[in-house]
Amino acid sequence: MQIETTRLPGVLVLTPARFGDARGFFSESWNRRTLEKAGLDLPEFVQDNHSISHKTGTLRGLHYQSPPHAQGKLVRCGRGSLFDVAVDARLGSPTYGQWFGTELSFENGRQLWVPAGCLHGFVTREPDTEVVYKCTDFFDAGSDGAVRWDSLGIEWGVDEPVLSDKDSRAPAFADWTSPFRWESA
Repeated sequence: MQIETTRLPGVLVLTPARFGDARGFFSESWNRRTLEKAGLDLPEFVQDNHSISHKTGTLRGLHYQSPPHAQGKLVRCGRGSLFDVAVDARLGSPTYGQWFGTELSFENGRQLWVPAGCLHGFVTREPDTEVVYKCTDFFDAGSDGAVRWDSLGIEWGVDEPVLSDKDSRAPAFADWTSPFRWESA
């Protein structure tokens, strides 16, 4: 597995090896021992989510769950392609308010690790894009929240995205109070 650090502490791009032949390929998308051997100690996952977005330009985010139900997410694309984004929302972090984005696609097999304390969002680049992600805590409606997608200067590559009511009504980052605190290693 190829592991890339990003400019945001703890946010990683993981690219599993693919072994292919005329039939297709096999890839081990998650293996705790492989990551531990590489020096990573990711939390346990308790929930898997799977979404499909029918239209190109569907934007979901920027989402979070506040403590004590904060979620880390390991995100990958099962079909299609998307631009996936993590925003550091940990008060006191040296990169607070900064974002990192990368393309995740069925073709490239990349995954984005978004630790708890970061906002997460994505915009689809192809119709019928599927997103599959592992979470470190269960969904909790009372902890669920969103920050406005266009309030951080993220280069989404779309001017008029397809949004949910929740995402179109979310507060701007500057008007939002983060429930997350930076804990340096």
